[in-house]
Amino acid sequence: MYSSISDGLMVVAVLGYILAMVGYAVEYAFGRQGVVARIAARKPRQEAKVLVAADGTEITVVDDGADDTSGTGPAVDAGRAAMIGRIALAVQTVAAAAHAACLVFRSLAAHRVPWGNMYEYVLTACFIATVAWLVVAYKRSSVRHLGLFVSLVVAILLCLDAAKLYASAGPLVPALNSYWLAIHVSAMTVASGLFMVGFVTMALYLIQERREHALAVAAADGDDEYRPLRFPLTLGARLPAAENIERLGFRLHALAFPIWTFAILCGAIWAESAWGSYWNWDPKETWSFIAWVVYAAFLHARATPSLRGRWSGWIAVVGWGVMMVNLFGVNFVVTGLHSYAGVG
Repeated sequence: MYSSISDGLMVVAVLGYILAMVGYAVEYAFGRQGVVARIAARKPRQEAKVLVAADGTEITVVDDGADDTSGTGPAVDAGRAAMIGRIALAVQTVAAAAHAACLVFRSLAAHRVPWGNMYEYVLTACFIATVAWLVVAYKRSSVRHLGLFVSLVVAILLCLDAAKLYASAGPLVPALNSYWLAIHVSAMTVASGLFMVGFVTMALYLIQERREHALAVAAADGDDEYRPLRFPLTLGARLPAAENIERLGFRLHALAFPIWTFAILCGAIWAESAWGSYWNWDPKETWSFIAWVVYAAFLHARATPSLRGRWSGWIAVVGWGVMMVNLFGVNFVVTGLHSYAGVG
């Protein structure tokens, strides 16, 4: 019974995240931060006309469109789009509550903490990512519309989780029946959720940084500032300044990295008591360590002036790629000591 309730709440959470994603998309496109609203509200481009007086003197007249009576104006109600964005945030909050209840009922069904296999691990990590984003969105309403991308990633991962990693609720295998499960795996899931939001943020930073660079080059060459840019650079028109996005991404990674380090150390201690060795170069251990190295490189690059920015951003994206290899590739391609925690 509890298991069925948990599965139903998981569906409710996913549908809620998708609905919130749609609401965020409206604010993203039509809100005050959106390019659609800005272009609609923009005055007609100033045009210069050269007139020749009777004595042969050239007079330059600038037409700023002030007398334009065509009725052109803001075609989008940015205030209404912001209201939809606030509704989307509320919907995402309700979906997160359903997500939390899903984990509670999963725990009741299994009579243990709800992260004993990879299905539950992803379920919990996505919940942590959502909570982390909600904290950011409630504190900084100016970036609320970026919830579109966080909700998208969470919804995709939850769908893959249900389709590929689902395991029936049940007791733990003897190797996992330890108090270290609550310490080691909970730290892993918290760090993974923070890294997830950090990945989305840094990916958006790379888009905005490249767009700002392209516009700067165009301005230096005397090109039209509003000349079309190719996808995905067009997404940058709706984003905050690259520097602000990068700062947020760094803070998320700086918070997640020590938690990930703590999780690996706890895992090593648990491995010694369970398998007689602190480190066995198991595939999941190895890829967890590779992820640690990559994220350490990100923090180092971010602190190095010559590498800070685009280089450090790409390192963060590679780090999330390593996390995905550890999550899906290790479980479906190779086997090891952690195979019992894979697909049920």
